Amino acid sequence: MVKLLSAGAMILIFSASVMAVEYEDHSGMLMDHGDGHLMDMAGGMVMGQNTTTLPGGCDSISETKEITVHAGHKYAEKFPGRMYAFDTQEFNFKPCTKLTVHFINEDNIRHQWMMHGLPKYLYPKGMFHLEASGPAKISGTLILPPGDKTYLVHCDIAQHMEKGMKAQLKVGKGDGDLPSIPGVTAYVIPDDYKGSFATVMAQVSAAAEAASVVVAATVKPPVVAPVKEDSLISGVTVIGLALGLIAAPFLARKFKGMSASEVVATIFDLVRAGIEYAVKLVSGLIKLIISNKNKILPGS
Repeated sequence: MVKLLSAGAMILIFSASVMAVEYEDHSGMLMDHGDGHLMDMAGGMVMGQNTTTLPGGCDSISETKEITVHAGHKYAEKFPGRMYAFDTQEFNFKPCTKLTVHFINEDNIRHQWMMHGLPKYLYPKGMFHLEASGPAKISGTLILPPGDKTYLVHCDIAQHMEKGMKAQLKVGKGDGDLPSIPGVTAYVIPDDYKGSFATVMAQVSAAAEAASVVVAATVKPPVVAPVKEDSLISGVTVIGLALGLIAAPFLARKFKGMSASEVVATIFDLVRAGIEYAVKLVSGLIKLIISNKNKILPGS
């Protein structure tokens, strides 16, 4: 029995040592590249480090604070629909506080603790930035500005903030809350897990149908002008019938006793004669007009 208990204890100790996560501390490995930028070859980085210079409006350091922030997938479990998170979503400090942040990444991927909106004359690009690739610890220090303001803190790796790694840091009373801070403020676009796939597809179909109805109502069909139908008896037809009735007695006497070929030949002769008469009439009219233009008026 004693041997069995001893074996169990040894297994428990061994498994605990295997499961324990070893965090690499980058604090003593960072190289100073100037302007508060420190980094090492293992993927640790600090940007915006400031341990001595007071921001404008701060006569002295009001207090000195240290915080430890953990980051990882397991901290998002309490926020449905989120993938990553910090262990703390809201921080509050006095203006002009000298703050040291110990950032511990517990995932096997890169995470950041980045603070935006700081004065750019003191913090390059207006931010303070801690970064660790994989399970590691990294520390950095900054001096908070004066005044009441709320600052965004987040991980800037693609989609990590959208998936939950976001917090707010209030200096003094802050100037309001930021949206979509997990557990603190409501999401701008709330997640909805109530509907089934069939329900969601039905809603999508209904929305598409409604959109098509709106488009059909707003787009007016082109107006087609009605086509005027020619009447059976037009004005030209009436005039032709009248002329035919007048000329009928003359034509009847003219064609009396002729064969069909003689009638056709006579018609062509009449048409030719009519054309020649019309040409002669127009030619005489043109000559008359030209002669009138060429007359020389008598001198006065």
